[in-house]
Amino acid sequence: MTSALEVPLDPKVLEGLPQPPTITLQSPKDYIFDPRENIVIHCEAKGKPHPSFSWTRNGTHFDVEKDSKVLMKPGSGTLVIDISGEKAEAYEGTYQCTAHNEHGTAVSNNIVIRQSRSPLWSKERNEAIVVQMGVSLVLPCRPPAGLPPPVIFWMDNIFQRLPLNDRVSQALNGDLYFSNVLPEDTRSDYICYARFPHTQTIQQKQPISVTVLDSNPAGERRPGFMAPLGSSSTKMVLRGETLELECIAEGLPTPEISWLKESGEMPSGRMSLHNFQKTLKIVEVTEADAGDYRCTAKNSLGSAYHIIKVTVKAAPFWISAPRNLILAPNETGVLICRVSGEPKPIISWSVNGVPIENAPQDPSRAVEQDTVIFSSVQTGSSGVYQCNASNEFGYLMANAFVSILAEPPRVLTPSNNVYQVISNRPALLDCASFGSPIPVITWFKDSQTSIQDGDPYVIHNNGTLEINVAQPLNSGKYTCIATNNLGIKENHVYLEVKEPTRILKQPEYKVVQRNRNAVFECKVKHDPSLVPTTTWLKDNGELPDDERFVVDTDSLTIKDVTSEDEGTYTCIMNTTLDQDSASAMLTVVEATPTPAIVYEEPEPPADLELTDQRERSVQLTWIPGDEHNSPTQKFLIQYEDLLHQPGVWINLTEVEGASTTAHLSLSPFVYYSFRVLALNHVGYSRPSQPSRQYRTTPAAPDENPSDVQGVGTEHSNLIITWMPLTGFQSNGPGLQYKVQWRQKDVDQDWSSETVSNVTQFVVSGTPTFVPYEVKVQAVNDYGSGPEPEAVVGYSGEDFPLSAPESVQVMVHNSTLAEVHWEPVASSTVRGKLQGYKVYYRRERGLHEAEAEAEQQEQVLTFSGNRSEGRLPGLQPYSLYNLFIKVLNSKGEGPPSNGKSFETPEGVPGPPSFLNIINPNMDSLTLEWGPPLNNNGRLTSYTLKYQPVNNTNELGPVEVKTFPANETSFTLANLKSSTLYKFYFNAQTIKGSGPTITEEAFTIMDTKTGKAVASRQVDIATQGWFIGLMCAIALLILVLLIVCFIKRNKGGKYPVKEKEDAHQDPEIQPMKEDDGTFGEYSDTEDHKPLKGSRTPSNGTVRRDESDDSLVDYGEGGDGQFNEDGSFIGQYSGKKEKDTHEGNESSEAPSPVNAMNSFV
Repeated sequence: MTSALEVPLDPKVLEGLPQPPTITLQSPKDYIFDPRENIVIHCEAKGKPHPSFSWTRNGTHFDVEKDSKVLMKPGSGTLVIDISGEKAEAYEGTYQCTAHNEHGTAVSNNIVIRQSRSPLWSKERNEAIVVQMGVSLVLPCRPPAGLPPPVIFWMDNIFQRLPLNDRVSQALNGDLYFSNVLPEDTRSDYICYARFPHTQTIQQKQPISVTVLDSNPAGERRPGFMAPLGSSSTKMVLRGETLELECIAEGLPTPEISWLKESGEMPSGRMSLHNFQKTLKIVEVTEADAGDYRCTAKNSLGSAYHIIKVTVKAAPFWISAPRNLILAPNETGVLICRVSGEPKPIISWSVNGVPIENAPQDPSRAVEQDTVIFSSVQTGSSGVYQCNASNEFGYLMANAFVSILAEPPRVLTPSNNVYQVISNRPALLDCASFGSPIPVITWFKDSQTSIQDGDPYVIHNNGTLEINVAQPLNSGKYTCIATNNLGIKENHVYLEVKEPTRILKQPEYKVVQRNRNAVFECKVKHDPSLVPTTTWLKDNGELPDDERFVVDTDSLTIKDVTSEDEGTYTCIMNTTLDQDSASAMLTVVEATPTPAIVYEEPEPPADLELTDQRERSVQLTWIPGDEHNSPTQKFLIQYEDLLHQPGVWINLTEVEGASTTAHLSLSPFVYYSFRVLALNHVGYSRPSQPSRQYRTTPAAPDENPSDVQGVGTEHSNLIITWMPLTGFQSNGPGLQYKVQWRQKDVDQDWSSETVSNVTQFVVSGTPTFVPYEVKVQAVNDYGSGPEPEAVVGYSGEDFPLSAPESVQVMVHNSTLAEVHWEPVASSTVRGKLQGYKVYYRRERGLHEAEAEAEQQEQVLTFSGNRSEGRLPGLQPYSLYNLFIKVLNSKGEGPPSNGKSFETPEGVPGPPSFLNIINPNMDSLTLEWGPPLNNNGRLTSYTLKYQPVNNTNELGPVEVKTFPANETSFTLANLKSSTLYKFYFNAQTIKGSGPTITEEAFTIMDTKTGKAVASRQVDIATQGWFIGLMCAIALLILVLLIVCFIKRNKGGKYPVKEKEDAHQDPEIQPMKEDDGTFGEYSDTEDHKPLKGSRTPSNGTVRRDESDDSLVDYGEGGDGQFNEDGSFIGQYSGKKEKDTHEGNESSEAPSPVNAMNSFV
């Protein structure tokens, strides 16, 4: 019997194949729709040609086109029913979709369409419930039956959920159970709510009032079950659904619920407890979940139990669903429809939607219960078969087509695929094919060797070639050939076997003191064609984002470790094909002193012995010495070559500290003597005593000289040099070197010479600078070394023969030019081209009649095979001349023809000087010199100047312009005793040059006595001025004290009379507006002392004299700077008479006097 041909998924293959219809999408069997939305019944199918669709409703044809409310999507069987404005109930029913093309008919499941419903609660009047404390209570919910069923919850009239606990719980049917009631359960708003999922509406029951009395409370009692009732009950559940078992008990104290399965253990992974242990839930029920479940209610007075007998039934479920079958003519195949269920399902077959017993007879077809057998099928018997399995709990239906095809082989795996695998791992090379009959797959390696099914190869049924343990020798080209009776097709793929990635140096366990560094090493070996990436983890997570963690190519460094850095660090080396990882722990310890333990270097090993002696190897054993409290980390083995380097000990290898044996690889023609050193954390031990001498026999050299080069020093020679072998490397006596050479890319034999005791050989008479292949081979009395690789060198160079031509200059601006030339022919370079040298010289300025003497020649080198270069830093308005030479390693060639060019004008340099002479009170004379570099024709000079006051503030700017031939000018109408700042520059037609600046003072005006202003000296900081101010302040203080004393003695003041009138010296008149004392005046003195009030015109400007006092007479104002010597004013003006107003001077009290110094 032929196995079924798989339907290819490649769309390019499917595009050309006939195919009966296949249902790809359909709505669920039970479809509940929302009446507010359109009904969408899905039915999608594929086939070749594309199928057409039709529908039945309630078993009869449903004419979609006659109902304007029903639309079938183009190219699809999906129905969209617009139920707006219609009665949705009219479209309820059982629908089935049919997809048909010329090769068969597929049908969908029966889709039951029902409208979702959220009915109102039936009207009822709830009587108020009055119970005694401690009794049990059930509040019924009894929600209306909705489609689908509603979700139940209890709330109060402010929409707050009622609290549930082990005493108060909601049953699966929505009723509210009280195991025993308490006074706090009294309330008038127990409301049951039902939420209908499809319509998202909520209905509520009439509130229930509960009153709990404590006049005659119920006593404590044993548990009893409120739900379910009795000692046992039954429960049936379908396989695959969720089993929910519930036990609610009453009693006082409140009982606790526990569960037990009597006939076995409950499935821990699928079982859970809810509702305070009162509900047991098991998901994805299987037949093993059937049995007796015991729930036990227990309190301090006793216990009760209830047994729930669970039976598990099963709607039909697939064991093996029928699969599409593609057969070639005259082949045989089967469709199998294997199902199970409880009770056992009944299986029926249909073909193209018609029961098979009513379908046309087909002699190649036979039905045997769950199997349809096809024998010697013929073209034209394609069709779609339906298997229907049903029992009382449901049904399953599947479509499977049988297609009779005759197709030549096709290989679906892309050609020239490259498969990469790691050595010693399996390799899978794909050869997916399609054809009818099913093609036979054969494999070849490198297009020649036939591969047979057997170790190390396995050829799978789908054509895949498996190599169990891939090795590097398995790399290469593989060819798979697909063959059937209609043709043959081949495909090529490639296998590359890579070396595995391995961590050679793994991170090691570290104990590090706090604030020191920890270093973990991780060195890797990998296939050269694969690039590894290194990842470090800490405790299997990412490294902390901390700059203390430094990741290098093969290490991780943690700087200044802290206790938080402790953990396991893992190094992961990834490539595209494999990875390797290694971990080590870090322990951080405090740097605390420990009891003194003497740590010393280990004692040297002893009793060295040589065994297993061979030509190229020997085994060395030894006995370790005392470790001195520090474990030996490793042993270092050294050797002495008594023949070539007596007295010199050379490191040979290292072994772990736990080893006492080393297998040593040796070289020929060496007189060996060995010794061993031990290393612990303190250091190395003394060397052991040398072993006995061991001589190896001579042999031909194993290697050739290194660093072979061929370089010419003259134009007709080639010097071949090399790094000679050491005596240790010679492997035997009579060491010589066979030197070979020949001109590269020329058909000639190798020339050779054998030399000894030299490191170079000179080949004479060579052409100039041509490539040679050279090689040097080591030879001794026992033979020659390996065949050396050829190295390319060049014979000597000579000076270039020709000069660059077609030299052109392009001037970009006044300081930059670009030079172009035609490169010389490579044959005339006669060596390795290094570049071109441009020699250029400034001959003279264009405004000068003759060339300047001794102008320095400048040189710029442009590396490589260039044809242009830029000349920066030129001087404007100048005449330049240049020529170019080609350069090789030998030297320079002849110069090119000279080329002259001119640079345009630029901005001038700064004037050579600016002097200010003949200062007067209102004028200054300026003299200047022209720029040292005019860089063009000078057109004018510009002068800007402005005054500067004592606070370094700049005044307005004045501008003057002078012809280019002027060199001096006198500025008039300036201010006397004033500092001026000058800015001066020159101009050409290209613009202004750099500016030079100067400063100068006009002289003092002797008539007014004003001195020349100084910006450098602050008069307030001069000693004599500070002393004068202190003296004045002391005088003022004395005057204030005298005035105060006179007032206390009752001087002849108008206030004295007022005090006598009031007979109370403490009472003094106050002004109502500002709270100051009333008018006090001295009839003998009309010059009162005033407080520190600055008059509006009393500010002293810094440009006035700071070193003289204003007269203290009438009308004089004075104020000093902030040195504290004096603040305030003296006034000689008389105050207004008392008949002119109430104002008077401030009372001359000590407080007011001191305020004047604040």
